[in-house]
Amino acid sequence: MNPELSVLIVNYNGLKYLKSCLDSLYDKLKEISSEIIIIDNNSKDGSCDFIKTNYPKVKLIESKINYGFGKGNNEAVKYALGDYLLLINNDTIVLDSLKPVLEYLKSDNKIGVVGINMLNVKKDYLRVAGVFPNVKNMFQMKKLLEVSSDFKLGIFSKTSYEVDWLSGSFLMMRKAIYTKINGFDEDYFLYVEDVDFCKRISNLGLKRIFLPNYNYIHFVGFNKTKNHLLVYGYKIYISKHFKGISKIVVSLALQINNFVKKIKNVFNL
Repeated sequence: MNPELSVLIVNYNGLKYLKSCLDSLYDKLKEISSEIIIIDNNSKDGSCDFIKTNYPKVKLIESKINYGFGKGNNEAVKYALGDYLLLINNDTIVLDSLKPVLEYLKSDNKIGVVGINMLNVKKDYLRVAGVFPNVKNMFQMKKLLEVSSDFKLGIFSKTSYEVDWLSGSFLMMRKAIYTKINGFDEDYFLYVEDVDFCKRISNLGLKRIFLPNYNYIHFVGFNKTKNHLLVYGYKIYISKHFKGISKIVVSLALQINNFVKKIKNVFNL
């Protein structure tokens, strides 16, 4: 019998995170028929040997090149046997049972993808959902995360929220939807592919749902030195999802944003 849920993990030199991540998954997936698939993007830190030795039940795909995040998931999903998918980062620890999250997804065919609450290593709240790109948030990127007042401090008054996009660090969905949108757009290598992914789910008329009562820790790898990758990702997004005057205006807002950031870096502001 095939598993109900296939868990996909893209790994690149993530050895130090793998034990905590996999142990948490096996614990929080106890009530679900599941499989774990890891695609390794040509790691050099012994990740593959560690997985083979300690987690022989994991379906390991050893790539000879670094596919990046989006293409890595697209390759991994080819091996998935479940009707449902969980895409989760390697630098995560799941804190709550995933059975209620899966049941919520199954309860409504209009749900395209589900995400849960993200915490840092100190278990402080981190924003994990956002608003699709527009002129304001391309000019000032922190506005991408201003979904509502509840999301500012992580004090939630509801058990579920419909949002524009969810972080790619945790995405649960039907495999049929993943297939219908052809997975991640491989023009993105790292960053913004999750925003694009959710936009194409939105274009199908499906909901993107955030559930705040279920949690995971994410060690989070983004820092200011990677800002150019973020800007590049949004340039690709704008080229794909905007047309005419709006495309010109949003592109200009992003250019100004990027220029200001470079000036601040030069003068350490």
